[in-house]
Amino acid sequence: ISIAYLPWDIPGLMRRMIAHLNPRLLLLTETEFWPGMLNTCRRRNIPVIGINTRISDHSFPRYRASRLLWKRWLGGVSLFLAASNTDGQRLAALGVEASRIRCVGHLKYALPTPNVDSETLRQRLDPTGSRPILLAASTHADEEAQLCRMLITWKKLAPEMLFVVVPRHPQRFDEVGETLTAQGLRLGRWSNTEPQNNLDVVLIDAMGVLGGLYSIADIVFIGGSLIAHGGQNPLEAAICGRGIICGPHMHNFRDIMDNLLHSGGAVQCRNSAEVETAIARFLQYPDELRELHAHAAAFMHDKGGVAERMLAEIRPWVSE
Repeated sequence: ISIAYLPWDIPGLMRRMIAHLNPRLLLLTETEFWPGMLNTCRRRNIPVIGINTRISDHSFPRYRASRLLWKRWLGGVSLFLAASNTDGQRLAALGVEASRIRCVGHLKYALPTPNVDSETLRQRLDPTGSRPILLAASTHADEEAQLCRMLITWKKLAPEMLFVVVPRHPQRFDEVGETLTAQGLRLGRWSNTEPQNNLDVVLIDAMGVLGGLYSIADIVFIGGSLIAHGGQNPLEAAICGRGIICGPHMHNFRDIMDNLLHSGGAVQCRNSAEVETAIARFLQYPDELRELHAHAAAFMHDKGGVAERMLAEIRPWVSE
């Protein structure tokens, strides 16, 4: 495997790069549509397949406005493996023939279950091993403060609940710590490996920890959804058998969320008041929480095999 930057999409540079690599097949992820590269591959009779092809809500109007150009530029692509039916329809709107479009599912569904020692992880957060854990995953600015205001309600229902906060961006670790402390909460940090008892909240101030935390969380809130950011990936929780609660802004994962909601593996709230109510209800009715998690696990089981379906479509193009 070799890794390199692409040159500028200038015909001469692309011709030299393609001639040097001399590939049997070019796979383009998502919307890496470079006209110069596509034209060079067409002239050299190199098949091109788009994998996990997706055209975002933000980008689609621009593509549609120049669809006559894109119809020509994408004419040399042998096959598109679209991430969703919506993406397949958008490709068709750009002039791609239906015979060159397969809707195989989003590659994000091909997630492995985190390889973690759940018992050790649980002990590090909660030495008692018995406190219910509310995980706020990939939070953004202002979300921590909003959730802290709701915490008063939740602690009345579950006084022993441990609040675990994982900010999306590491540069915000100290800022979030100050926000949590300002709320009068007894704060612990993941980076402090000494035993910490009687905490209200633990700040995960390290990268690469979140995936394992889903496996021990009792309730999961997905960040980036109480503000207009567009949400974070809910599937990382679902692959661990955890349903999710989120705010109104999940447009970055529109199709995934539609499917997850339809399956019963997610609860999407219209505002922060509904988030407070939804989590309070799950604390009061654990049977409903178990159902939420079971639906998420079944959803991921049904959606499995995306990578295998992609490989099945690609294999004929590389067979001898």
